[in-house]
Amino acid sequence: MADIGNLDLNLLRVFDAVARERHVTRAAERLNLSQPAVSNALARLRHALGDELFLRRPGGVEPTALALTLAAPVADALDRISEAIASQAPFDAASTRRVFSLAFSEYAEAVLAPPLLERLGREAPQALLTIRHADRTNWEALLESDAASMAVGVLPEPPAIYTRLRLLPEGFRTLLRRDHPLAEGALTLERFLSVPHLLHSPNGSRDGALDAALGALGQTRRLGAVVAHLSAVPAILQRTDMIISLSSRLAVQLAVAHGLVLRDPPVTLRHTRLSLLFHRRFEADPGHAWLRRLLLAVARDVEPAAVCPAQ
Repeated sequence: MADIGNLDLNLLRVFDAVARERHVTRAAERLNLSQPAVSNALARLRHALGDELFLRRPGGVEPTALALTLAAPVADALDRISEAIASQAPFDAASTRRVFSLAFSEYAEAVLAPPLLERLGREAPQALLTIRHADRTNWEALLESDAASMAVGVLPEPPAIYTRLRLLPEGFRTLLRRDHPLAEGALTLERFLSVPHLLHSPNGSRDGALDAALGALGQTRRLGAVVAHLSAVPAILQRTDMIISLSSRLAVQLAVAHGLVLRDPPVTLRHTRLSLLFHRRFEADPGHAWLRRLLLAVARDVEPAAVCPAQ
């Protein structure tokens, strides 16, 4: 095999196009090149790598084993180069077609994604926002692998290579159905602990913020269920005697949308605060900096849960 250090970057662009299209003519159209130019580039690449790379078949070409092995790394490398070049170019939100990949906790997504997308639609209408799930167990892997360029959630203190920006503080409220025995009367700690509790935990943990506060009082609660997705919570509350304690803004959203009752838990819970974390290599990226500023502005404008009436 020849020394790949001498490969022309344009050959890799041709390889990537053919690997994606599985068709030489369509790859040429994708690259705005002639078909002979693409065929010539493939010939040079075959010689350099000592492999046929693509075999003709009816309706297009079929990648060889080596081509299949190379396809993902080549595509990833070209994407990284494009992103690096774009990060140094002047950023114009109104015309950008940039794809912003973020990682949000389910709470952060429920509270921040709607106003963020509203602002994005006005200020950067051609940009695309993609959101992955993030929590304490996976946020660093997502940022380290560039699967996301920033993470937002109630996250631990990060290593020094990451920057941390603190967003909105948050308290807790308890949700239950309207005809629940605890919907009326004083919500004492004894009554609070007399019913099964529902826990929302995307990563399957059976410990929540409430458990630490109860533990400090020498108390424990009985879990009735642990669920991974918030979408199941309202129906579970409506059909069972379970109650759930959630971050206030999210609890208010669910109460308003599903006719649930909001109560203040009879135990003091330490307020949490969402954090925005990102790798320091993005500090000087104009597009990243613009989105960070937008997220901070959205978080400042999010209506406090306290303004929503409790039942």
